[in-house]
Amino acid sequence: MEKIVNYCKMAIAGFKSMELVKNKEIILKGRRVAYSLRTSLRARNLRITIKSGGAVLATKPRFVSEKTVEDFFIKKSAWILSRIEQSRKRQKFLISGNPADYKYHAAAARQLALRKIADFNRIYKAKFNRVAIRNQATRWGSCSVLGNLNFNYRIALLPERLADYIVVHEMCHLRELNHSSRFWALVAQAIPDYAARRRELRQDYC
Repeated sequence: MEKIVNYCKMAIAGFKSMELVKNKEIILKGRRVAYSLRTSLRARNLRITIKSGGAVLATKPRFVSEKTVEDFFIKKSAWILSRIEQSRKRQKFLISGNPADYKYHAAAARQLALRKIADFNRIYKAKFNRVAIRNQATRWGSCSVLGNLNFNYRIALLPERLADYIVVHEMCHLRELNHSSRFWALVAQAIPDYAARRRELRQDYC
């Protein structure tokens, strides 16, 4: 009897985990948007997820109709289209990093970094050794114990407010080689909204 009960529990658990996925399309503000519609027996709310490259996934509970999903898409159309565009830009940005891109943008990145260092050094009056522009896959910048500042060439491709944050971040490491409260207090002297810029950099460009 116990074996039968356990088998039934396993069967019910397997049934609850079943999902149905459909490929759908919808017109949002005159633009055709393809999306995957997943019906999940475990989902409690309708949600839309924008994946890397702009792929759209809608997940709905079994009791939510497809008409309700379409109405939700239309209601959230501005947000959806914006997130798709951001995701595609981010993907295009992330696949850059080849030697040709580096060679093309390195000089502009160096000029940008030097100009911003000079501007922000009116606040920090920091001493540094040299400035280098590198082609790095995962780091936006670094500061060595010798006072060398290194920046990813792709700072030249970022919105200026984010380039500002990266330069200030590394300049503050000239005085605090850590991420202590003292370090962030230094960053805040030039970039009071550093947390928001840091979050944007991580979400959209990392």
